[in-house]
Amino acid sequence: MPLLLTLIGILTLVLLVAFVRLDTFISFVLVSLGIGLASGMSVQDVGKSIQTGIGGTLGDLVLIIGFGAMLGRLVAESGAARRITDVLIKLFGIKNIRWGLALAGFVVGIPLFYNAGFIIVVPLIFTIAASSRLPLLSVAVPMLSALSVAHGYLPPHPSPSAVAAQLNANIGQTLLYGLIVAIPAIVIAGPIFGKTLVNMKITPDKDLFDIDEVPGAKAGAKPSSENLPSTGISFFVALLPVLLLTTFGPLKGALPDSSPLKTIVTLLAEPYIGMLLSVLTAMYTLGIRRGQSMKAITKDMEEAVKAIAPILLVIAGAGALKQIFTDSGTSKYIGSLLADATIPPLVLAWGIAAFIRVCVGSATVAGLTTSGIIAPLIQSQTIKPELMVLAIGSGSLMFSHINDGGFWLFKEYFNLTIGQTIRTWSLMETIVSVIGLLGVLALNLVV
Repeated sequence: MPLLLTLIGILTLVLLVAFVRLDTFISFVLVSLGIGLASGMSVQDVGKSIQTGIGGTLGDLVLIIGFGAMLGRLVAESGAARRITDVLIKLFGIKNIRWGLALAGFVVGIPLFYNAGFIIVVPLIFTIAASSRLPLLSVAVPMLSALSVAHGYLPPHPSPSAVAAQLNANIGQTLLYGLIVAIPAIVIAGPIFGKTLVNMKITPDKDLFDIDEVPGAKAGAKPSSENLPSTGISFFVALLPVLLLTTFGPLKGALPDSSPLKTIVTLLAEPYIGMLLSVLTAMYTLGIRRGQSMKAITKDMEEAVKAIAPILLVIAGAGALKQIFTDSGTSKYIGSLLADATIPPLVLAWGIAAFIRVCVGSATVAGLTTSGIIAPLIQSQTIKPELMVLAIGSGSLMFSHINDGGFWLFKEYFNLTIGQTIRTWSLMETIVSVIGLLGVLALNLVV
């Protein structure tokens, strides 16, 4: 019965989100109520479970995602993202420009949420394609595949951060493993796949193709490198969260309790502290130091937080569903079934996330729903939760199609037919997903 209720619940969630178009948070709450009551829980217990799930899931995740949004906004508005891209393109040259764009997309994608990153890099893609005379899609795919990988694999992005919190995975280790797995995924789905698209005929919108605005430039100012932050500051601020999360996490475990540095390192190892320090650094180096007022900086950060409110609600709803699974005994029952499954746990998690992604369209919903189902495996089998996060993240990127906003964003900006978008965008996302799974399975053999 619990398994049947879970299947009915997932199908209902898919129906409400994908076909009824009901708000995702409301859909999660309705499904949570239905599964809880159908499982025999009292109305009071269901209400308490939903509240506990929402509060427990958000917790310090609000800080991580909120600070991440602020950091991304400052990197974008200051022009640091443009500076990073320009430097890498000059470094790689026209001959190897696809590799430079892939690296630029990845570096920019670490602090920036996907939609914001997309809007920032699209003008750069048009400009580079025009100046290099390379086919537009062969230039676009390497950069956008890197953005997609960062969005699906790496904290502080919402889905991997939330899944890591639900599975009690170490965010620093998740980021470190994610960086390793990301490399082959970006290489294959980006420059290598992008090169196969050189003969695809498209007619991009001329108005978009002529974009030359520099993010962060003053109104009416001539776009130039003088309007951008320095190279060193741009790279340092964009990569600071990675440096802090991957340095102090392992260092905390290596220091003895008697060390006078233990307390300081333990504090800096907290993900939200690392993100806070990154935001404060960005405020000074990308804002105040360049003559921007604190009022203007604060307004930018407020806008960034407003933009992530819907994402936080989706995460909260997924937390409620996970808690219902736990309190109703459904998780324990599913765990006992999955413990004896012949499918490897990492493959199973990837498959569930991929199925939900194809049905619902949202990578965030797919990742968070899967983590609630798969959580019992972390207790019943010796699987590193950090690898489980990456397996789920890879699955959540599987075959984006007409029910995903990213599909239409790509289609409209590059003026493609639906068929062309499936052969480019959807196939790119599928490659990212499959290579991600293979990378996780390979990593599982050595860690």
